[in-house]
Amino acid sequence: MTWLEQHLLTLVIFLPLAGAVLVSLLPHGEGGQHKGIAFIVSLITFVISIPLWTGFHPSGKWAWEQKSEWAPGLGFSYHVGVDGVALLLFLLTTFLGPIVVLSSWNFIKERVKIYCIALLLLETAMLGTLAALDLILFYVFWEAMLIPMYLLIGMWGSERRIYAAVKFFLFTFIGSVLMLLAIFWLWSNSGRKSFDYVDLLNAGVVAADTQKWLFLAFALAFAIKVPIWPLHTWLPDAHTEAPAAGSVILAGVMLKMGT
Repeated sequence: MTWLEQHLLTLVIFLPLAGAVLVSLLPHGEGGQHKGIAFIVSLITFVISIPLWTGFHPSGKWAWEQKSEWAPGLGFSYHVGVDGVALLLFLLTTFLGPIVVLSSWNFIKERVKIYCIALLLLETAMLGTLAALDLILFYVFWEAMLIPMYLLIGMWGSERRIYAAVKFFLFTFIGSVLMLLAIFWLWSNSGRKSFDYVDLLNAGVVAADTQKWLFLAFALAFAIKVPIWPLHTWLPDAHTEAPAAGSVILAGVMLKMGT
């Protein structure tokens, strides 16, 4: 594989982040330029994600896999890859990127710079969540989605936007804390001191009773994100109060991550 092929997945993940940095360097008054750069970057992200589909030939369970040691003494690594299901959601995310920018082109008139930065950061967080194969990396991306979505609802939403944004944040964050505890339990009891998903799969069998508790910890975080009754009450408020782009992202990608 060429260098580009080896790093293509990483490039797609972090290109929106680079676009957010570029937008942050522009003056505050240039709303048209902010939207233009956000649209171009998100469109390029979609275009360069297409080869992930056309060249999808997994040698094992995952394709486009890339792994680099991050802090090996602590078990951290940068490990990304996609299987068939993750790839479909990955492409859906990049496809919706330019659409959500265009959908708000004539409606977002205030704080345009922050708005475009939030959209691009959210795209990187969602893509990273779908591709992460290290549990800490997954958790970082998973939690990183909260901040830009909180801003989208809280700053550009309707009348009860603050209530909806805080409710969304608290529901998702509290559920994720239990998932983090389960992740650290796996790290400390796997015998490999690793957060790498592949290593943990090969670490051996966890006792059945322990599996139930670990499953519940992960399932609660995912059930809130879906959301499943009775953990669903944040969703009507978020959908009602969020701007159009926020609702598209919620329905199109974020809810499917829980599933």
